[in-house]
Amino acid sequence: MMQNIIIGQYVPGQSFIHKLDPRAKLLTAFLFVIIVFLANNWLTYALLGAFTLIAVFVSRLPLRYIYNGLKPILLVIILTFLLHVFLTKEGPLLFNLGFLEVYEGGVKQGVFISLRLLFLIMITSLLTLTTTPIDITVGIETLLGPMKKIGLPVHEFALMMSIALRFIPTLLEETEKIMKAQSARGAQFSTGPIKERLKSIVPLLVPLFVSAFKRAEDLAMAMEARGYRGGEGRTSIRLLKWSGKDTTLFIILLILSIGLLLLRS
Repeated sequence: MMQNIIIGQYVPGQSFIHKLDPRAKLLTAFLFVIIVFLANNWLTYALLGAFTLIAVFVSRLPLRYIYNGLKPILLVIILTFLLHVFLTKEGPLLFNLGFLEVYEGGVKQGVFISLRLLFLIMITSLLTLTTTPIDITVGIETLLGPMKKIGLPVHEFALMMSIALRFIPTLLEETEKIMKAQSARGAQFSTGPIKERLKSIVPLLVPLFVSAFKRAEDLAMAMEARGYRGGEGRTSIRLLKWSGKDTTLFIILLILSIGLLLLRS
């Protein structure tokens, strides 16, 4: 399970993307979520795909690792594609499967929406794979710094995001241990009727929630023992520095946005 989950995991490296300022990567991921909706034809989606593949290549992350991480999402992508194929009635009729009619517009929209979802997942995954949770926390806190003037607890929000990302792999590992222990006692999670599988999940959830609450309590006690009292008056040991690489990234993103606007149908 741990090998197929990439959310919240960090892979150390010395690539171009690893060395970028976390603020640049956070802003890039946020802006990519916006500009991906500018694509509406084959050429613009090919441009987005080229940008995504180049980003994966530059990150120097193992392709098999990324592929294994996308496996849990492939079912959602396939389901999204099939829903658009069979429910969208636009364009000429391609073929008829009894009571199901497949139109050209449905196939086209299904491919576009599936690619859009795939690109978004890959780019946002690169953010966590190439950035430590601490850097993400500092980056979020710095970007949201102006919101402190209106009373937004920026530090607490950034810390909460960092802890959530940090404990995703931990909870998944705990889930895997509990599943193995329950399977050794005769529980069936992958075979048998669906009703029986759902019943076997209950013994899994109870110890998982107990373990999660215990970890949360231990973390809270550890933070209090070290004198944590919130973000008021706190300073950070990590000083972020914006470099030419970060500016280059934004120039590339600007060129991508202009290209999408010019190539739109």
